[in-house]
Amino acid sequence: MTSRIYSFWKTLSSKATDTVNSLMERAMLTENLFMIICAVLIGVIGGYGAVGIRWLIELVGTLGYGEGSSVLTQIAAAPWYVKLVVPIIGGLIVGPLVYFFAPEAKGHGVPEVMQAIINRNGVIRPRVALVKAFASAVTIGTGGSVGREGPIIQIGASIGSTIGQFFKVPSKRMKTLVACGAAAGIAAAFNAPIAGALFALEIILMEFTAAQLSPIVISSVLATVISHNFEGDVAAFAVSGTHQLVSNVEILFFFPLGILCGFVAWIFIKALYSSEDFWDDKLKLHSAIKPAIGGAIIGGMAMIFPQVMGVGYDTITAALESNLQSIAFGWNLSYIWVLCVVLLLVKIIATSTVLGSGGSGGVFAPSLFMGVMIGAAYGIFVHGFFPELTNDYGMYALVGMCGLVAGTTRAPLTAILIVFEMTKEISVILPLMITCTLALIISATLTRESIYTLKLVQRNINIKDRADTNILKNMIVKDLMDKNYTVVREDERFPNVVQKLLDKRNFTLSVHTLEDDLLGIITLDTIKDLLFEKEDLQNIMIAGDTADNSVPRAKLDDNCQTILDIMTRTNIDHIPVVDNDNPNKQVGVIRRKDIDIAYSREIERMDLTYNLAEKITASKSEKDVQIYEGFGLSEVKIPKAFTGRTIMELQIRNSFGVDIISICSSTGGKGIKIIPGPDYKFNENDSIIVAGKIGDINKLKSQS
Repeated sequence: MTSRIYSFWKTLSSKATDTVNSLMERAMLTENLFMIICAVLIGVIGGYGAVGIRWLIELVGTLGYGEGSSVLTQIAAAPWYVKLVVPIIGGLIVGPLVYFFAPEAKGHGVPEVMQAIINRNGVIRPRVALVKAFASAVTIGTGGSVGREGPIIQIGASIGSTIGQFFKVPSKRMKTLVACGAAAGIAAAFNAPIAGALFALEIILMEFTAAQLSPIVISSVLATVISHNFEGDVAAFAVSGTHQLVSNVEILFFFPLGILCGFVAWIFIKALYSSEDFWDDKLKLHSAIKPAIGGAIIGGMAMIFPQVMGVGYDTITAALESNLQSIAFGWNLSYIWVLCVVLLLVKIIATSTVLGSGGSGGVFAPSLFMGVMIGAAYGIFVHGFFPELTNDYGMYALVGMCGLVAGTTRAPLTAILIVFEMTKEISVILPLMITCTLALIISATLTRESIYTLKLVQRNINIKDRADTNILKNMIVKDLMDKNYTVVREDERFPNVVQKLLDKRNFTLSVHTLEDDLLGIITLDTIKDLLFEKEDLQNIMIAGDTADNSVPRAKLDDNCQTILDIMTRTNIDHIPVVDNDNPNKQVGVIRRKDIDIAYSREIERMDLTYNLAEKITASKSEKDVQIYEGFGLSEVKIPKAFTGRTIMELQIRNSFGVDIISICSSTGGKGIKIIPGPDYKFNENDSIIVAGKIGDINKLKSQS
């Protein structure tokens, strides 16, 4: 049955692609206009998807806990056995659903979207959207302490990817469509179109180009419009009261709050992934039943702390309005700050338990909750000591909410904008900027990765391996080094050394021994303190005395990414190049400026050839295209000798004089890979689009 559905999907997709290509040619649609049309489609579907999952969560909550004026009152009013049993039932439903149908739907979703972009060119299975929607609705509706924004993002991204797969768009366009879906999801979830677009660029794509911005913004805006039709054009948190600085001195109180948010963000990240490690590796039970056990733990917490259940928006709103007494449920109001700290700790445990055990939901709303609690506790403390200088704790709760999001996501601009759009409070921008910046610094100091990227790193996914890194890895030192460099012997007198440094204008000399071995280098920085004593030193100091022999040495076959990392680490812009077999024999120099120039040229080449290569790959209408006299693009079936070897191993550019623009593979559904990385390993059925001199291309073809 599954094979028939897949076959039908491929046939339908192929016919749709041919129809679209034909319509584009007849209507003279450009590539950009086609992307805009796709963005509109994604925005509309994504908007309805966000509305649908909100409705589904409410339906499950009503079935589980009954009717109520809010989720919190529903859960708080439920009998103890309902609080215990309902999360267990939710776990029993979610576990098998995720395990058997879409394991990608487990967890908070955003890392899975990022992984699809990095490793699979944006390809996400269409079924993920459906499984994620039902799994998240059940998890949250039955009281799971997670957010709905992560599922909505993953669902939107899946919609974008499905549309891209349906029309067979190339990989770079596919990634943009996935980002369109993610932007639509976050915009519809929080009524925040600007933050939705920035979230997609800053977190999902981790890069920014003008071509990507337009469709992402359109999807974000349209999803928000759809959401407005059902939810109204209101802030996600309708905060009453004034949130503004009471005095100029009050700005100083937000510095400690930023530091606190950074520490709490670090604790949350560590707790979440420690929990996942425990449930995945140490608890030897079937994955399908683990969510039920997690549900039992959450049910036990709900009996004492119903405030942490679900997305927690009721508790967040109460804190923002300085009205925590409305959700105290018997706590002594004289110690309301203690309740904030306790709820903060319980929320960290609850969210880590739900996601670690295999539940489905986001971490954005829990981050908001934790930020509100730490901000409210701190605000109660500060306002108690300095009532005339500070605002009520609601303002600190609002700023803390933003600070914790910045600390966990490492996306301060998105955090500031999304909190602003969710609350419509413009008067807190200055405290937000200070708190977010400090939270980011402290969190990044304590742990290198964000709450999203840490999961990718644990899966050995190189999130830094972007286009710029790939380009530099493909550049070899021997191709860029300068063979013209100035040498002084180790016995050269000091005045002559100074004169040669000033004459050559590169301010760097290579010092060789009398046997012509490399001893080190001399720069102006090396001898600047000795220049005023040149006359006194001319008869007693020689080049060998001042040479820096600790300078790193580059080999001919080193790649420029490695060399650039060394230059950055040692603060040296000029490194001698030595023979591969003899580390003392200098053969050239490599300079940072030469690497920068070559990198810029490569970027220009990629921009010039990308669109043309994309059209060849998509249409398959021509195997060879002449760009200008003597140069062209061609599709070449890989030689058998390439199978199982990487681009870096083969050194195709050096061996054949051509550049690989894209790879077409029918193995494992990989499809098209534009601008492949150096670690790509060729498969038997691969063909490549190459650019270069026609003679060099023919030389490569002769190997096939």
